[in-house]
Amino acid sequence: MPELITAGLVSLDSPVGATKNDVIRSLAARVVGEGRATDADALAADALEREGKAATGMPGGIAIPHCRSAAVTTPSLAMARLAPAVDFGASDGGADLVFFIAVPEGADQAHLALLAKLARSLIKPEFVATLRSATTPAEIVELVNAAISDTPAAPAVPPATAAAAGDDRRTIVAVTACPTGIAHTYMAADALVAAGHRAGVDVHVETQGSAGATPLDPAIIARASAVIFAVDVDVRDKGRFAGKPLVQSPVKRGVDEPDAMIRDALAAAADPNARRVPGAGDSGAANAGASQGSGESMGQKVKRVLLTGVSYMIPFVAGGGLLIALGFLFGGFRITEVASDIVLQNTLWNLPDGGLGAYLGAMFFIIGSTSMGFLVPALAGYIAYAIADRPGIAPGFVAGAVAVFMSAGFLGGLVGGVLAGLAAWWIGRFDVPRWLRGLMPVVIIPLLASIFASGLLLLVLGGPIAALTTGLNDWLNGLTGASAVVLGIILGTMMSFDLGGPVNKVAYSFAVAGLGAGSPENQAPWMIMGAVMAAGMVAPLGLALASTLLARGLFTDVERENGKAAWLLGASFISEGAIPFAAVDPLRVIAASIFGGAITGGLCMALGVTSQAPHGGIFVLFAIGNILGFVVALLVGVVAMALAVIALKRWARRATVGDDGVADVAVAA
Repeated sequence: MPELITAGLVSLDSPVGATKNDVIRSLAARVVGEGRATDADALAADALEREGKAATGMPGGIAIPHCRSAAVTTPSLAMARLAPAVDFGASDGGADLVFFIAVPEGADQAHLALLAKLARSLIKPEFVATLRSATTPAEIVELVNAAISDTPAAPAVPPATAAAAGDDRRTIVAVTACPTGIAHTYMAADALVAAGHRAGVDVHVETQGSAGATPLDPAIIARASAVIFAVDVDVRDKGRFAGKPLVQSPVKRGVDEPDAMIRDALAAAADPNARRVPGAGDSGAANAGASQGSGESMGQKVKRVLLTGVSYMIPFVAGGGLLIALGFLFGGFRITEVASDIVLQNTLWNLPDGGLGAYLGAMFFIIGSTSMGFLVPALAGYIAYAIADRPGIAPGFVAGAVAVFMSAGFLGGLVGGVLAGLAAWWIGRFDVPRWLRGLMPVVIIPLLASIFASGLLLLVLGGPIAALTTGLNDWLNGLTGASAVVLGIILGTMMSFDLGGPVNKVAYSFAVAGLGAGSPENQAPWMIMGAVMAAGMVAPLGLALASTLLARGLFTDVERENGKAAWLLGASFISEGAIPFAAVDPLRVIAASIFGGAITGGLCMALGVTSQAPHGGIFVLFAIGNILGFVVALLVGVVAMALAVIALKRWARRATVGDDGVADVAVAA
């Protein structure tokens, strides 16, 4: 197995840049220089994208930027010791020790386990001290290799605090997880164990990271006083902890403030009204559902529930939509009529009249259509999951399938998912005998919630919703001229309003929900998808144009670096590439974004641009109808957005918050 770190990957006390972006780009170049990656810019862009999600600076002058990247060929660890320190977002100041972890998209478990071990070593003061005193790159390599070979693979409770049989020591269980599952996951785990040791508490941690996860012993969970979720992603099999007092935060807090999290967990254990892990089938289930999302407003709860359903639905749509587009590309538009016969009556060794292209087109179309068929059930199932956790999934999927049967479409799935989730949550609150509790989440709740939600759709709600859906589709199909342009302007405005937020997702969900109904004879759904995709690309591309080419002086060094990454993000239809700009200067950036997005959306509808693919940007041009119109509409919107944001930055002062708490923008004299 190749070594993770070599002397050529180490920079000691040499200038590598004044910002974290400079440092990351310098270390990415080292990785490429050692022949362990193919593209320094792509690797740095992936690392900076990860950096944009959460700062990687740690207490004590350490930073661990990391990413998975298709540019990496060999799992690698590059290190820089900086003088002076550079700000990586830690609460206690800059970092002088920077470890850059770069792994391929499909890194093997052995390498990931070694990188996890290194991350755990970096919370040990004695190890960090040896890194600071090392004099040569070879010495650094030796220290790192020793650390990853000696560090235990899993956090252990210190022997002095291990709970023996009959011991009345308090026990806390925890789960740690971060998006990449490489560094923060394991550092937070060890930090929480150490904090528990200082507080006289047994802390047992399950790390749900890239190196795999060993589930906590159910007996330990049963005797735990409280649960800590230090996570940036969903906790797997959360129902194991149902009813336990819960403290939840981003994984970075587990690294930065482990003692505070332990104190919060002990306080929650002593508070009968504390937030609890949602679930069903135990004595805590009644409290769990009511406590889920404690502290959320009603609007926040609705947003969380709907976005959960949409986020789980999108992979079905993205894959299915692209496969359908490939089906048309290989088999032509008549593939919709002959795909089933071709697949059932032919093989690769008995090709149809159209040859291999027709066979592949039919195969892609069948797979894509099948995937798209899960759109409404997946939406409904995961809306119910967001409300009632795992017991809501089955009745939600059933309600979504019934909505399809009733021709109630996207709206029916949304209503069915909410009904199923609420029914599952309510039934889970019943105080049932102990002998029945094990059957509740796997039999009783799915049965009764399915009857309730799907029965309402079949008997009462499905017909009216189907009529509404049919009327909406007929109205969309009849849009021509000015009315179609107005719809494009509205969709473009929604896509640009909150850059990947709930309004953006509503417009996107509206487009993808109708994508499967498109056809050569009915291209209105494809036109809506084309307008939505193009408008969603405007904000990041417009800001990239303004910050890197047209008006560099109006943007900070950090914004200019973000602008470089925004080129690729915008071209890929990732509206979130504009968020770093909007976070710093929201009113001017969002106003300009809406201006450009509305122009592009309207132009796309006016020019008859279509898209059979729900995602991909310029990388799915084969699925775009009227490519020239798509490019023209996109360019006009991008240039308009860039000029608008430049004008606002030059002639309107930055937003300030007055005494009334309302943000004001003053026009420069």
